[in-house]
Order: sequence, then structure tokens, then C-alpha cells
Amino acid sequence: MLHLKWKDAPTLRTVKCKHTNASKYLVSNVLTVGKDYEVKNETEEFIFIIDNTGNIGGYYKDYFE
Repeated sequence: MLHLKWKDAPTLRTVKCKHTNASKYLVSNVLTVGKDYEVKNETEEFIFIIDNTGNIGGYYKDYFE
């Protein structure tokens, strides 16, 4: 269960949120436009970051620069 250790893992890089206009899910509660987030893991489609709640969340890459 590697995802349980991601919060303490070293940061891979930082990304900036460019929008929260989601077509299907509500992300404006946990992401802030213009804020930098620490990337803890990444796949082809998703970026796993520490969001505004302080927990790891997986989001589509199109929300970030």
C-alpha cells in the first residue's frame, strides 16, 4: 500500500493550478487557482498532490500547468 506513504515522500516537483472548471467533479473546494502544489506521485493521466485539505488527492493533469 504505497499510497499510504506518499504524504511523507519527497516532493517530485511543484505545479500551479490553472483552473478549477471541472465538467464532472467539484474541485473548487480543494484546489485554488494560482496556488502551487507539491507533486507526490504522477501517472499518465493523474497527478497526486497535497491539496487544500492537507491530504493526498489525485487530479487530472489538465488542471495544472
